[in-house]
Amino acid sequence: MCGIVAATSRKRDIVPLLVQGLKRLEYRGYDSCGVAVWDNGLKRARSVARVAELEEQIKHEHLHGEMGIAHTRWATHGEPLVCNAHPHFAGDEIALIHNGIIENYEEIRAELQAKGVVFSSQTDTEVLAYLVRDCFHGDLLKAVEDALNRVRGAYGIAVFCKQDPSRVVVARQGSPLVIGVGEGEMFAASDTMALAGETDNFIYLEDGDVAELLPESYKIFKHVGTEFEPVEREVRQVQAFSNAVELGPYRHYMQKEIFEQPRAIADTLEAVREITPAIFGDQAAEIFAEIDRILMIACGTSYYAAMTSKYWFEAIAGIPCDVEIASEYRYRKSVPNPRTLVVTISQSGETADTLAALKHARELGMDKTLTVCNVATSAMVRESRLHFITRAGVEIGVASTKAFTTQLTALFLLTLTLAKINGRLTEEEEAQYMTQLRHVPKAVSSVLALEPLIIGWTSRFADKEHALFLGRGIHYPIALEGALKLKEISYIHAEAYPAGELKHGPLALVDESIPVVTVAPNDQLFEKLKSNMKEVEARRGELYVFADSDTGLSSSEHIHVIRMPENYGALSPILHVVTLQLLAYHTALIRGNDVDKPRNLAKSVTVE
Repeated sequence: MCGIVAATSRKRDIVPLLVQGLKRLEYRGYDSCGVAVWDNGLKRARSVARVAELEEQIKHEHLHGEMGIAHTRWATHGEPLVCNAHPHFAGDEIALIHNGIIENYEEIRAELQAKGVVFSSQTDTEVLAYLVRDCFHGDLLKAVEDALNRVRGAYGIAVFCKQDPSRVVVARQGSPLVIGVGEGEMFAASDTMALAGETDNFIYLEDGDVAELLPESYKIFKHVGTEFEPVEREVRQVQAFSNAVELGPYRHYMQKEIFEQPRAIADTLEAVREITPAIFGDQAAEIFAEIDRILMIACGTSYYAAMTSKYWFEAIAGIPCDVEIASEYRYRKSVPNPRTLVVTISQSGETADTLAALKHARELGMDKTLTVCNVATSAMVRESRLHFITRAGVEIGVASTKAFTTQLTALFLLTLTLAKINGRLTEEEEAQYMTQLRHVPKAVSSVLALEPLIIGWTSRFADKEHALFLGRGIHYPIALEGALKLKEISYIHAEAYPAGELKHGPLALVDESIPVVTVAPNDQLFEKLKSNMKEVEARRGELYVFADSDTGLSSSEHIHVIRMPENYGALSPILHVVTLQLLAYHTALIRGNDVDKPRNLAKSVTVE
């Protein structure tokens, strides 16, 4: 991983297009980048700096060509060194870029070394390039097909060779890849955004697809056993908006996206006129009538959205709900229930573990599937019978913000829908909840106005290396999300616990050197939470409390309180998490970190 761009044309130099595509994919996170073209031979430029530096290198080396491939890499095999950066060459014959992981690359590497191949990198990708060369007998498509029959793992690849320098072969298995259909030119990319302005006509490749691209044509083949059979895929018109990634007046995309949350939530709610199963698809009424349990599957921030919604599903809709980390669920023996609604949550809809877990659940006979996602054309949406598309817009910052709050909005709508079907939602309650939902954007705007107060706290956090986050009930997952945000972008080690667990171990960490961030809504657990805060205070811990305005809490020597604008009941998590996003953002800012591209992390995790 992380980003792929490829193009073949008979009418222009495509290097500027490749570089522009890489710039648009920078949001995914990467630690090296490169471009390879055909220019009377295989030529390339690679860098472990940013795409802007790569662009200068390309200009200096006068790299140009009508066919080429480009890549941003997030290291899996081998350090972020130039020798490990893509594109990889197999001698002077094959050029290849690759997202994913080839699981059996070591045995193939040993086999090729026995044939005299000398590798220059530690990557599985270079092994795949030499394997394609080893299989090549004059037909690049056949060579790629034969090579893919030998490998295990996940991949999105683009390959070209010196024998036929106008032809690009691409393939997908578990890693997203789209073809862009132009006039007298063809493109491929891991994200339509990379090709914004070049074409609006896209083909979304399915797992097992291999495609051959020429400037005027394309052919797609589907992997069936060890054979590849011709297949037709729908050409969709999708307008990929490049202006969606402009930074505007903000310092970072994360800051921009935090402040876009009122609009993102309002947009997500815009098409919802009433609570009805049709919100989730034409089959929803039929499917919802047949379920008696919910299984939620997700990773990272989306997993915390699932944890939060578990409280809603059980308290409001009265449906038992299990929440699973995708990477764990698919590898353990579980007890399937065919009357389970399997809900997957993902910003990109391409998260490898979640996508694989969805397929695993279906293989177990649980075919009532629903995906909550921000990308309508994603693999996860296509794999599910039902879906809800959040309207967060493009999210560039690696640390998710508006995707999370729009996921919570969607999951609350699902809660109300199931509660209504189960006879647990009166007309009056439905009207009250919908009024509350419509007011959430305004309420979030009021929370954003607390930014100056939160900035006042962050100087105290900047020199810390550890932090503790506490919450109770439905706000425990919000504490987890707050700790994750602080870890992701400030690199401060942060842990989150249900506040009632303090005395069962975490209290041993508390002293005057560790800030303890507490989410304190005025709910039925508030008095219990106050007792937990007293436990921290008695150990000289420094408390930073986000409290509802009607709690009566006030600041003192070791307790710092910021009052929330209003108590928002069941929807309180959406408001409280915004304060934690701001806390993490401004702490990272003071520490001088690259907020949008935190070290070691990628935006879209398309490998295990």
